[in-house]
Amino acid sequence: MDLTNIRELTRARKYRKRIGRGVGSGHGKTSCRGIKGCGSRSDGGARFMSEGGQMPLFRRLPKIGFSNVKFTHRFVVVNVGDLEDYFEKGDVVDAAQLRKKRLVSGSEQLPVKILGDGELTKSLTVKAGKFSKSAQTKIASAGGTCEVI
Repeated sequence: MDLTNIRELTRARKYRKRIGRGVGSGHGKTSCRGIKGCGSRSDGGARFMSEGGQMPLFRRLPKIGFSNVKFTHRFVVVNVGDLEDYFEKGDVVDAAQLRKKRLVSGSEQLPVKILGDGELTKSLTVKAGKFSKSAQTKIASAGGTCEVI
């Protein structure tokens, strides 16, 4: 290859539309804006979301429901039967101990709720954010105590 073979690359060029430069240009007089109306004015243009008299989209679509998701109280759940398997008699059970034994996973901001599934024979001191009634009766009948944090 030598410098005699180098040439400028040929490519299509798109020129900008020169508006308002006389009738002969094809874009004169009204400058491609039509005859009259708000679109032809300098400050013109339709309002945001205006559909020119047609029923607007947000009014054509149905309104759908309401969700209570952001008002719900969420808990990390542990059953009484799991406490029986992982703790000894007289232990103090709290969120830190449950995380250490890997009974609770997930966000540390969520409080722990103890549910009554399973049997409990050991007396434990359980500290949690919430207890179900069956869990409270099972812990109390085994000689333990429930403390709501």
